[in-house]
Order: sequence, then structure tokens, then C-alpha cells
Amino acid sequence: MDYLPLFCKLENRDCLLVGGGEIAERKARLLLEAGAKLTVNALEFNPQFICWQQQKQLVLIKSEFNEQLLDNKWLVIAATNCQKTNQQVSSAAENRRIFCNVVDSPKDASFIMPSIIDRSPIMVAISSEGHAPVLARLLREKFEAILPQHIGKLAIYGGYLRNKVKATYRSMTERRRFWEKLFSHDRLAQAIANNDSENVDTLTNELFDDSLDCRGEVVLVGAGPGDPGLLTLKGLQQIQQADIIVYDRLVSKEIMNLTRRDAQRIFVGKHPGFHCVPQEQINQILLEQAQKGLRVVRLKGGDPFIFGRGGEELETLFNANIPFSVVPGITAASGCSAYSGIPLTHRDYAHSVRLITGHLKDGSHLDWRSLAAEKQTLVFYMGLSQAENIKANLIKHGMDGQTPIAIVEEGTTTKQKVINGLLSELGQLALQARSPSLIIVGPVVALREKLNWFSQN
Repeated sequence: MDYLPLFCKLENRDCLLVGGGEIAERKARLLLEAGAKLTVNALEFNPQFICWQQQKQLVLIKSEFNEQLLDNKWLVIAATNCQKTNQQVSSAAENRRIFCNVVDSPKDASFIMPSIIDRSPIMVAISSEGHAPVLARLLREKFEAILPQHIGKLAIYGGYLRNKVKATYRSMTERRRFWEKLFSHDRLAQAIANNDSENVDTLTNELFDDSLDCRGEVVLVGAGPGDPGLLTLKGLQQIQQADIIVYDRLVSKEIMNLTRRDAQRIFVGKHPGFHCVPQEQINQILLEQAQKGLRVVRLKGGDPFIFGRGGEELETLFNANIPFSVVPGITAASGCSAYSGIPLTHRDYAHSVRLITGHLKDGSHLDWRSLAAEKQTLVFYMGLSQAENIKANLIKHGMDGQTPIAIVEEGTTTKQKVINGLLSELGQLALQARSPSLIIVGPVVALREKLNWFSQN
């Protein structure tokens, strides 16, 4: 981190702006909105500056820049079209230990101006550290579309209620749950936006009258197949509200970086042939943490209900009367096939898709005859160690050994690797791959030659 983000209180504090053109005008608007006592120095001024001076909003000094203008200033911005003048301002400010921004020259500046989303008192600042200001602006526009205009009023109302909440609820967990209920209350937010004080009072009293459920809860969240961009919006919301995150090795570091910083993390990862935490123990961890009154997120790669043993974990919670919910995720079959350019279904090649686990519980046997039928796509999860058996059984029950196959390793990530071949080669090709990998079998695999868009291999 090359810059420390700060929000400066400039109200009634002396600031200097050097420059009187269009860019300087934009900077002046920001400083005036922040309540700064603004002095503007330039040889020429846009008409807006003259208007502001007539309204006694700022002071204009028409002259060359001189260092005495920095006396008693808290902050200065150099926004002229003369590089030499800007550097002069920057050097003088540096000597006096005054923070200085130099427009279009971050290397000469001691602070940079971010793109700002103003929902006062909610403020969002976005910076590219001067490398890509257009990208920062595009991100700001996206956030502008997401954040409702009334969110500032909602924040102010929250501040008004703080003392009452503190007096009503003793524990931090209870207070956090109340605030989460309040800030996610759509009708209350709308009433606040409409200045409907009667309805605001009614809805707020209802929130205080409703008893908070102090029981813990568990939310089963699918993290998707690897690319953090494939985590669902609801999944993101849940991991940012969790007290405890119980996660496995298929959850990427990038997704874990999105969780609440103060949330406790419990790793229960499993590796092929080695289970560092048995499934029964994972079930007990979820149960014990929820019984402490905590909000637990069980974060699993892919979708928790597709070969994720999520059903087994929830059965344990159901038997103990622990509330739970499920946020589905993009399963590996969908993610890996899409990022490999392999459509799982296609009206000319496959009318159905079948998802099969490579690990069979209690020695169960698959219906290989039906799996070998035509016009379908087979996706084998965790099948590398069984690749030779998969090949042998499919060919034995009628599938052509020339059927295209693909092994997708670390699918949807920047490390994705796809091994193409034929069913007759599956056993040998699997030796070139490592876990986590997915095996796709069917005529649709041949379309990868045309549809691959994500990677070169």
C-alpha cells in the first residue's frame, strides 16, 4: 500500500488552490463542499471563481505564485497548466510539511485525490494511486449505481439511535444483529428517504419490540469453482457478516480475503487421500460454534449440495434445532466447462448432462450401461484416481473409445490447465493432471477447439 487512505476534516481550515482554469474549478468545488476556507491564486480565473468571490465563498489572489501564500495553510492543490509552477508549489509545500496534490502528476504530490461517491455521512473514495484514473472513475460509476441515494439519511438515523441501542442490548452480538436488521429493513429505509417520520417511528419501535434470536445459526455458502468473481452477491454478503468461517482447501485465498477481518477462521481442508478433519468432526464444529450464539458460515468450494456433503452437515444442525440456510454456488461442472469452452449440453451433441462423483460411498456401483448411452455429457468430480476404471467401464458398456474427453485442472483460475484427448487415453492423461481436476466426457468436448475463450491450454 503506497498511500494511506484518509478522510480529512477541512471545515473552516485554510486551504490554497493554485490555478484558475477548468480543472482548478473542479477541485475548488470539492474543497468548498468540504467547508474549507479557500484561497485561490492564479493569473486568470474562470467566471465561476468570480461568482464564488462575489458570494464570499472564497478569496482570489491574482498574481504569480509565491511561497508566502502557504502561510497557515493546512493543504494545497496545484492545478495550473504550467508544469514548472506546479513543481514550484509542490517543492514549497514539501519544505513546509504541508500536504500537496499536483494535478496529473502523482509523483510530485504528497497526496492524491480519489474518485468520490458522496452519500454524506457515507463516503466512498476510490483510487488507482495515480496509475489509472479512468479506471477509478469507471469503478466509481458502478458504485454510484449500487448505493441508494438515501443511504446517507439511513446512516444519520443510525447515529441518532446509537445510545438507545447501547442501552437496550448489552452484548456486541445483540447490537450487531439489531443493526443488521435495521440497515436491511427496506420499508424503514424508504420511510426515512420520504421523511415519513410517523412510519419511521412505527417501524423502529417494531424493531425494538421484536426479540432478537440469540441462537447461533449456520449458513452454508457455495464459494464457486475458483474464480473469486464467481462468488454470488448473496454469498459475499454472508461471509462479510459471519463470526466464524469454516472453510476447506477449495476456497481460494482471494475469496477468504473478502471475509470480515475480525471473523475467526477454522480450516477443515481435505487433500486427496488425507482428511485433516473428519466429516463427523466438521459437523460437530458447526454445531458447537452455533450453540455459542455465533453466526457461522460454512464456506465450501463449488456448490455445497453437489458432492459437497452439505446435506450431511445440515442434518446434524436440524437434529440439534440450530437454524440454518443455504446460499448455492456455481458448481465446478458449470464453471470449469464454461471456462474451457465446453458447453455441457448442445442440441446437436448432448441432450442431457450427468454429474458423477469419483468417490463412491460403501463401494456403491454406478449404472455404467446408462452412463455409456449416447447424446449426453458426463462430468466426473474427484475422478483422477479412478480414471482408468472410468475409461474401462464406459468402453466395456458400449461407449466408443474415440469419444472426446477433457481433464480440467484448477478450473476458472489463472492456473487453469485443460488436457484434451480421447476416452481410450483417459487413464494415461490423468497421470499428467493433479487435484483438483474435473473429467468431462462426451462429443461436446470437441467444440472446445472453436469455443475456448479463457486460456491457451
